[in-house]
Amino acid sequence: MTRMTRIGCIALAAAGFICSVSMALADPIVPGEEHCVINVRPGDVLNMRERPSAGSQIVARKRHDECGIRVNRRCGASWCPVEDGHSLGWTHRRYLAMVSPAIYCVTGVAAGDVLNLRAYPSPQSRVIHRLPRNQCAIAFLPHAVKNWQRIRVEGHQGWVNRRYLSAQ
Repeated sequence: MTRMTRIGCIALAAAGFICSVSMALADPIVPGEEHCVINVRPGDVLNMRERPSAGSQIVARKRHDECGIRVNRRCGASWCPVEDGHSLGWTHRRYLAMVSPAIYCVTGVAAGDVLNLRAYPSPQSRVIHRLPRNQCAIAFLPHAVKNWQRIRVEGHQGWVNRRYLSAQ
C-alpha cells in the first residue's frame, strides 16, 4: 500500500467515525418530549405493550401518524417506556420520532396574504386553516413529503409548503 493510499484510508476512516458520531447524536427519541408514530403503514397501528417484548400484552394501539406519545425515560437498544395520557407501556423505538419545539414562523408571505394549512401535502388539498404572515409557535411533526411539512399550530395539524417557514 502506498503512502498516499494509507493517508486516504485514514482520512476516510476518520470521516466515517465523524459521520457515525453525528448520526448517534441525532437520535429521534428524546426522553420527556412528545413523539409521533412513524414507519407504520396507513391503516395499521403501533402496539403499546405491557413489557418491552413483541409477545407482551397490548395495552393500547396508536394509529399511523398519531402524536401525543411521551417517552418517559431513556430507551433501551430497541424499546422505549412510553405513555399516551391514558396508558403506560412500551413501544419499539423504530416507530417513534420527536415533535420539534414550537420555534418556527411563517415567512415570505406577501402583505395581506395568508399561508394555507392543508389537509394533505398538495396545493389542491382542502384548506383546513389559514395562518397569518406573522404566525409563530409552529411545531414540525416528524412527517414530510418533498417540500411539504406536516405542522401543528394552535391546535391545528396539517401540511404547508416548507419554503414559507423559518426558525424564530
